[in-house]
Amino acid sequence: MKQNIGTIDKVVRLFLAAVIAILYLTHQISGTLALALMALAIILVATSFMSFCPLYLPFGLSTKKKTDA
Repeated sequence: MKQNIGTIDKVVRLFLAAVIAILYLTHQISGTLALALMALAIILVATSFMSFCPLYLPFGLSTKKKTDA
């Protein structure tokens, strides 16, 4: 897997996952919406730690800075 997620992208993903978790834990969201958003939060955290987003591949996207070395 070639990394395609940059630092800012990681921070945004982790921030969104944290917001979703807080909303869930404070019972601001519930039911099917809560389950769907928690699944999304888990995906955001996992892709952030792996530095790889499979959805970027078909579009050739990458938020990771290219190094000239």
